[in-house]
Amino acid sequence: MTGPGLDQALAGAFEQQRGRLVAVAYRMLGSRADAEDAVQEAWLRLARQDAGAIDNLAGRLTTMVGRVCIDVLRSRKARPEASYEDRLPEFIVTEDGGGAPEEDSLLSESVGLALLVVLDTLRPTERLAFVLHDMFAVPFEEIGQIIGRTTDATKMLASRARRKVQGTHRPTDERQQQRAVVDAFLAAARSGDFEGLLRVLDPDVTWRSYTARGMVVRLGAAEVAGRAQRGARAAVTARPALVNGESGIVVWGANGKLLGVMACTVVDGRIVEVLSVSDPERLASTGLTARPD
Repeated sequence: MTGPGLDQALAGAFEQQRGRLVAVAYRMLGSRADAEDAVQEAWLRLARQDAGAIDNLAGRLTTMVGRVCIDVLRSRKARPEASYEDRLPEFIVTEDGGGAPEEDSLLSESVGLALLVVLDTLRPTERLAFVLHDMFAVPFEEIGQIIGRTTDATKMLASRARRKVQGTHRPTDERQQQRAVVDAFLAAARSGDFEGLLRVLDPDVTWRSYTARGMVVRLGAAEVAGRAQRGARAAVTARPALVNGESGIVVWGANGKLLGVMACTVVDGRIVEVLSVSDPERLASTGLTARPD
């Protein structure tokens, strides 16, 4: 079968795989925009091949996306960007309990900020081996073909990456505990309960706030609690959210305009770090616009 019929069938099959492929690329690249670009490049490469000779389309597309991603990662290593201390990881935001699209659910699952930071420290081949094998069950033999390594060497790469990543995955019960801590923080802020805020904040908590004027850093539980108290006095609506799969908060103004997004890192029952964004340009990249009814 050749011609338009095959092209249409191939396009339909590709669209069925798109959500999974974007999820693969996002875990590899840590950027939604870069992930979508990588998947689009894979489609362009696929369109130049003889589709009728492809036995396993899902496997071929995974291989293509993997090769595109490793090229991007190697390019980044050659031209290093600012560290995570200086730049804000991209936020993928979904409301807790909301009907998130399948693609966003795939992106959020097991892709917390801590994992993105650790993945960013891996060598490109380590990251590819870990992501494809441990997250998407791609056989080591196939991964080795992508990176030009033997199966045994690929296993070693994944093992090294696994040791570095160990501890960043959050089981469901731990996520529920984190949600409870963030909810307690939100409730204490709403009621102006300073002591309640201190109970859920680590004494050395850091709050990095990205505003239209630049980044503001607040250190220590007392300073963070005071800022949370002052912010709660405004006429806003704050709701629980998942920010890159971690517990967070989304804030809207009285007119329904998106005002801010917060991501909270919880360790041993206390918030140790807060990342918040109020810069309108950065907020636009979250995909959230007006407050849902």
